[in-house]
Amino acid sequence: MLNKQQIRSVLDIIGEMFPEAECELRHENPFELLIAVVLSAQCTDALVNKVTVDLFQKYKRPEDYVAVPLEELQNDIRSIGLYRNKAKNIQKLCHQLIEKYDAGVPKEYEQLVALPGVGRKTANVVLSVAFGIPAIAVDTHVERVSKRLGICRWKDSVLEVEKTLMRKVPEDEWGDTHHRLIFFGRYHCKAQNPQCETCPLLELCREGQKRMKKKVKNQ
Repeated sequence: MLNKQQIRSVLDIIGEMFPEAECELRHENPFELLIAVVLSAQCTDALVNKVTVDLFQKYKRPEDYVAVPLEELQNDIRSIGLYRNKAKNIQKLCHQLIEKYDAGVPKEYEQLVALPGVGRKTANVVLSVAFGIPAIAVDTHVERVSKRLGICRWKDSVLEVEKTLMRKVPEDEWGDTHHRLIFFGRYHCKAQNPQCETCPLLELCREGQKRMKKKVKNQ
């Protein structure tokens, strides 16, 4: 596990690598972001963006999503994984937004996770990106990078990773750190073929050092 000083160095270096890291899901308001994040579960942001280009032209308010048959909405998002369940959840959450929040998106964590199809990650993304409320959303990239670098333990659950990052990262850096860890994992420390050879964090990364030693041994 990295110590406090090492974690600071890691975050600073990743910040230098990806200073402009931000949410890559295209949206113009909190509601569109909420829908996009729900769609992004087990799906790439790039594919979601392809779908929402037309989706957000057709459906602009919660009322629009509940006004069509479920089959029509399913067809509109058919290219996205788990589209049947996602369409059901979207219509259900839109009903709740209309009934409980005057068709707006709540700013409270507990209210967000109570919506159908909205888990911790989705709620934290909406809080951080849409409302500027400090939160760390742990997706597959954040979890992988945090464990590979030794910020968290390999056996930690997603919730434990989130809590560890909240303890070890200053609160005013939660949002930036979330996006930078995603970019680092998406474009550099990839699930397959991480770029250990050119990684500026190699000296601090036990996982990377193991990979490099194994690679040299197999040559």
